[in-house]
Amino acid sequence: MRYERGTLHELLGDFVVYRSLAPQDARLPGQAEIWAELGLPKSYLPRKAEAPYAQVILRILQAAQALRTRAPLSRLLYIGDTKRNDALTIASLGKHLPIRGFIAAEAAGEPEKVEIQGGVMYANRWEALADFLDWLHKERYPLDDETALLLDLDKTAFGARGRNSQVIDSARVAALRRTVEEALGGAFDEQAFRTVYDELNQEKYHGFTYDNQDFLAYICLMVVGGAYEFSKLLSDLAAGRLRTFADFIAACAGRPIPKELAPIHQEVYASFRQGDPTPFKSFRRREYEETVARMDSLPDEATEEVVLAEEIVLTREVIELCRYLKGKGVLIFGLTDKPDEASLPPPELRARGYPPLHRARMKLLGTPLGL
Repeated sequence: MRYERGTLHELLGDFVVYRSLAPQDARLPGQAEIWAELGLPKSYLPRKAEAPYAQVILRILQAAQALRTRAPLSRLLYIGDTKRNDALTIASLGKHLPIRGFIAAEAAGEPEKVEIQGGVMYANRWEALADFLDWLHKERYPLDDETALLLDLDKTAFGARGRNSQVIDSARVAALRRTVEEALGGAFDEQAFRTVYDELNQEKYHGFTYDNQDFLAYICLMVVGGAYEFSKLLSDLAAGRLRTFADFIAACAGRPIPKELAPIHQEVYASFRQGDPTPFKSFRRREYEETVARMDSLPDEATEEVVLAEEIVLTREVIELCRYLKGKGVLIFGLTDKPDEASLPPPELRARGYPPLHRARMKLLGTPLGL
């Protein structure tokens, strides 16, 4: 079969921000300008669930709106995949402008379910975006040039959560594996690594890891490399002797660090102390490489089942709805909490033609909405 292919750039242009909140379109205001306007500390980088994040995004949106029309920005839409972070972001944005949101995670083994709470539609099928559009029409929610859609990228626009998101996860795990293997060389124990990673990559440990893959990568490396015994880590967590990642990295700083781990420890520790939410940048650069390698890598002869299992693809339902809304005059803007280092090629790869993720070509798979 012949797969349709495309890029998010065809839909968004460079109206995109990654974790650093630095717009990819150079015409839009940057961090220095926005932070000064809003009175934010220069070293502070708000995350999606935090109230200042909404202020920053709205300032960027207003600038993007001014580039295309004199019409004011009067209302918002939001499409995402996580009930916590995306719902909190929607709530923060809703304090400034009217907003309607859609949050989905595919659960093919469960009966279809759609519910609406507080201006947000929650669904367990991505094709329920058709229901979202019907809801907007029934509410007479204007879809015009005074409306902006904020589109989450990672596990929404591509790698749809519950359907294709496992390939994004596999790219991250592969990058982490490479990082550990390159640091430890012949001492690398893959089974031990998987045991630590799979245990700590659970929601019950989010208070410790902050659900931050940089933190998790560092923890796994210190444990597998012998700087902190795994059994002791689990017992310290259970007893409350360790509560946060800050506790863990401080404990490691006070221990003898194996020489092969010392450069990584110094990299992460220094960045963490400076408040950088992405302190393990060497790991994230490998994640970029592994992610791009899983985009449009298979031939047309591959079945959809194989493609969804091995490639990161564009979510057809999301793309079709965005195309429809763009045709109505809606501003489409992409955002993600994915780190810049995992989303943009470093200079040496950029010189070889590697693209930012929003410019990478991907296959388009999903259920047509018939719009």
